[in-house]
Amino acid sequence: MKNLLNMNYIEVDLLVEPDFSEILMAELGEIGFESFVESGDGLKAYIQEDDFDEHAVQELVAKYRDFTSITLSWKSLERKNWNEEWEKSYEPIEVGDQIRIRATFHLPDPKFKYDLLVQPKMSFGTGHHETTWLVMNAQLDLVHQGLSVMDVGCGTGILSILAAKLGAASLLGFDIDEWAVENTVENFEMNELSCGTEVFQGTIDDVPGIWTFGGILANINRNILLAEIHKYNAHLEPGGWLVVSGFYETDQADIEHCALQNGLKIRRSDTRNQWACVVFEK
Repeated sequence: MKNLLNMNYIEVDLLVEPDFSEILMAELGEIGFESFVESGDGLKAYIQEDDFDEHAVQELVAKYRDFTSITLSWKSLERKNWNEEWEKSYEPIEVGDQIRIRATFHLPDPKFKYDLLVQPKMSFGTGHHETTWLVMNAQLDLVHQGLSVMDVGCGTGILSILAAKLGAASLLGFDIDEWAVENTVENFEMNELSCGTEVFQGTIDDVPGIWTFGGILANINRNILLAEIHKYNAHLEPGGWLVVSGFYETDQADIEHCALQNGLKIRRSDTRNQWACVVFEK
């Protein structure tokens, strides 16, 4: 196992109009950036130093300079210092009037039914991104009680944690990022989940074919969803639900077409600041 605590990260600082922050996060995510912190002046993006491609970032910025003013800078940042900066900027997230996601250094708020704890580190899924909000909001209207739930690309494990609090009997989470897996395990323990849990580093192809689930959560991105929806469907029990997000409204038609071709039916959809989420049923 890599010594993650000694791994350096690059912090890219983009000064840009807030309207462009979301699309830049999506674009940066496609070239390996793992986490983001938004501000009124733009955003900071983080990537492992070994994965940083200066040319790719410069090309991306040049692409959007025709539409908006962008100032770019970056620096090397030790992981422990990154965590300190993240904790300084992390604020609790509320999903409607039922869910509150907080770090351990925030006090609980008893007016929320579901109190979720995360240790804010390098993983995607702390609740700040629109797609995480959309998926969790969709989960509130889905039956979880007694189901086995699979979390594709689990990030912090926050979607699985909510699934457990909504009554899931067992959870399976996986992610290609080693740090995300470690963070998910830590967050599961911190939330003292009473259901069965399993987390591993890998992809949907590593899930045994005989395993089936009553619910599947996949907050990934457009290209992976289009390539893998048929695999999720193969693991979905009849009558089970699949929640997908991580794509823009403009991509929703392609996602829905792919799911319909695989025998799924649309149950509901929602959008938030140009991002989309769709719930399917088998």
